Amino acid sequence: MRREKPGLRNLLETRLEQLAEEFSELEVAELSTQEGSFEFSPVERIKQGFLKFKTKILPKLFNQLKKGQSSKFMVFACSDSRVCPTTILGFEPGEAFVIRNVANMIPPWDKSGYLGSSAALEYGVLHLKVSYMSNILVIGHSRCGGIHALISHGVNGKPWSDFIESWIRISELPESVNLSLTNLLTFPWVRDAVKDGKVSLHGAHYDFLEGSLE
Repeated sequence: MRREKPGLRNLLETRLEQLAEEFSELEVAELSTQEGSFEFSPVERIKQGFLKFKTKILPKLFNQLKKGQSSKFMVFACSDSRVCPTTILGFEPGEAFVIRNVANMIPPWDKSGYLGSSAALEYGVLHLKVSYMSNILVIGHSRCGGIHALISHGVNGKPWSDFIESWIRISELPESVNLSLTNLLTFPWVRDAVKDGKVSLHGAHYDFLEGSLE
């Protein structure tokens, strides 16, 4: 009886693991690109997406992530699904504390309104510590629906809706990045951190039509 060499067995096992991983990635790609030939399953898409993360990304970062957050960036970005900042800028989990909303706007300091974005800003700067969170980036993008709403002042003379109309009034001009950078300095603890050189403010614009970042 012919015996299989131990080295060959290990090689076959390794190759089978590689094939299983490649098949998993292929399933994810097929689920994300199918256009009606099969019924789309959101639960299956989520499961396969997590499986890919669990096998390829989490093992490399587990020891770092279990210790807590030590992000070097806080990023304000638009909620638009085409402009995920972690994808565009290649951030790994734990590298950036991200806040997303319509048109990447930061309201001015005001305890009476827009508390969600302000609370996220406060948590990142004061509770994650500015010694780690040393850069705040506001990133806008091309073809932004929120900026379109701001410019068009509604549809056919009517407001867009109760919440969008109220939110976009934060800005008076379609320069939400510059305005948000200005509004950041109305928060005393951000202004003090910038003045002391502990925090730097950055603005960027991503054009996905041209594939450029300024």
